[in-house]
Amino acid sequence: MQMGTVIGNVWATRKEDNLTGLKFLIVQPELPDRTSAGTPFIAVDRIGAGFGDQVLVTRGSAAANMSNDQKLPIDALIIGIIDSIDVEKREVK
Repeated sequence: MQMGTVIGNVWATRKEDNLTGLKFLIVQPELPDRTSAGTPFIAVDRIGAGFGDQVLVTRGSAAANMSNDQKLPIDALIIGIIDSIDVEKREVK
């Protein structure tokens, strides 16, 4: 899994039939302190995330297998909207 923030939407009126009804969002991957952790990517959203939401994303075969019926042609799926993050910091000596 990966954390990120939704930074935009993608509208596609024509797409694969199996993708009809799915929303596409642009996600900026981030570290727990919200600093950038790579290049933005497009993820499918079925849970209602929106612009500015911090989200959890699964990528690869786990995303493609979101439907029990068939493997979908996607490689990133938003699986959660983050409420808060707690990270304990320890000094290394």
